[in-house]
Amino acid sequence: MLDAIRWDSDLIRRYDLAGPRYTSYPTAVQFHTQVGAFDFLHALRDSRKAIRPLSLYVHIPFCANICYYCACNKVITKDRGRAQVYLQRLEHEIQMIASHLDPGQVVEQLHFGGGTPTFLSHDELRQLMGHLRQHFNMLDDDSGDYGIEIDPREADWSTMGLLRELGFNRVSLGVQDLDPQVQRAVNRLQSLEETQAIIDAARTLQFRSINIDLIYGLPKQTPQGFADTVDEIITLQPDRLSVFNYAHLPERFMPQRRIDSSDLPTPEAKLQMLEHTIEQLTKAGYRYIGMDHFALPDDELAIAQEELTLQRNFQGYTTHGHCDLIGMGVSAISQIGDLYSQNSNDLADYQNQLASDQLATKRGLVCNQDDRLRRAVIQQLICHFSLDFADIETRFDIDFRTCFSALWPQLASMANDGLISLKSTGIEVLPAGRLLVRSVCMVFDAYLTQQNRQRFSRVI
Repeated sequence: MLDAIRWDSDLIRRYDLAGPRYTSYPTAVQFHTQVGAFDFLHALRDSRKAIRPLSLYVHIPFCANICYYCACNKVITKDRGRAQVYLQRLEHEIQMIASHLDPGQVVEQLHFGGGTPTFLSHDELRQLMGHLRQHFNMLDDDSGDYGIEIDPREADWSTMGLLRELGFNRVSLGVQDLDPQVQRAVNRLQSLEETQAIIDAARTLQFRSINIDLIYGLPKQTPQGFADTVDEIITLQPDRLSVFNYAHLPERFMPQRRIDSSDLPTPEAKLQMLEHTIEQLTKAGYRYIGMDHFALPDDELAIAQEELTLQRNFQGYTTHGHCDLIGMGVSAISQIGDLYSQNSNDLADYQNQLASDQLATKRGLVCNQDDRLRRAVIQQLICHFSLDFADIETRFDIDFRTCFSALWPQLASMANDGLISLKSTGIEVLPAGRLLVRSVCMVFDAYLTQQNRQRFSRVI
């Protein structure tokens, strides 16, 4: 079975390394300032000529309250009025980008992330969605994948009704943990009843998919307490679950400095949490998609993985990897053909650029042939737990064994350890290696060094 996982504590101890999550290859760490608005506009023109379908990401950075664990690009404020100027600039960006695209380019996927998108008022959400529909070829028959991240503390039944009316059909709910002691330690008090109410609304209003985010490794967590949270979440029957490892990096993320490191669970306790979570979710019928993600067997991600069409981009696992991804808003990342580009992550700079009729593109990267080759290899491994050498050889006109001869000792060592099966025709990530697939992908990462590993979280 695709979702089979075998827990091997010895392998995990040896291969639980720090490394990228591979929402892109090369990763955002490699982005540089030699890529700017001109490169972005050139890529948009190529997209227009090819009339490629689109996936839009819209970043809303505002949150009313700070969660101490958070590493997202966000602005903490109680002043709802601060969104007004931002929305004016965002709408200008939407208009500028759309003017370089073809009206025939269909928006197959849309995602509002943050921050807290529902920080916006109902009128602001309606206005923003109307602006997107005015300038992009949005679907109005509910066939697109239009999702939004929800903080259950910032939404109610009327909010959910509005979102459904505006065309959203997928929601992702942040929960993290239901234990009040843990919630106090991370400054996110959120009752099970608040979460249940939003899920009930989503089901009644016929949202197509519900995802719930959990985090293990937070302060005050225990294996038993987290198992209780997972049991409660299973009763809610979300279609998908994301179970993330908390990476405590207070030197990089200021809010994490408010967490007392002595309250963090031990590495052994974290491993117990993950092992129990996998057991609980598997018993409840969820499939392991990979990289912290679980889904019910009839979910589109699970089906795509079975059909070998699953892909991965800056929005995580996706069935829309064939689309050009256009990110709008502060810090948003785009992926158009071989170009990765990112907007300024400074709110004032982002707004000033657009106020001057300039796009806010600040950095990025253009993939070369070697990047494209390694990206294809990593995509196959991280999405399908397998790699067909012949497919790569045909696509890139190479001999796989010759091209990657320097990596063979590492791959052979992983095969001897039982992480992978290494044959003349390809690689299969074995059940004991699937939790560690990032470590397998790292072998093919030409940019990874001991120095830049410190910028990433550990695999487990």
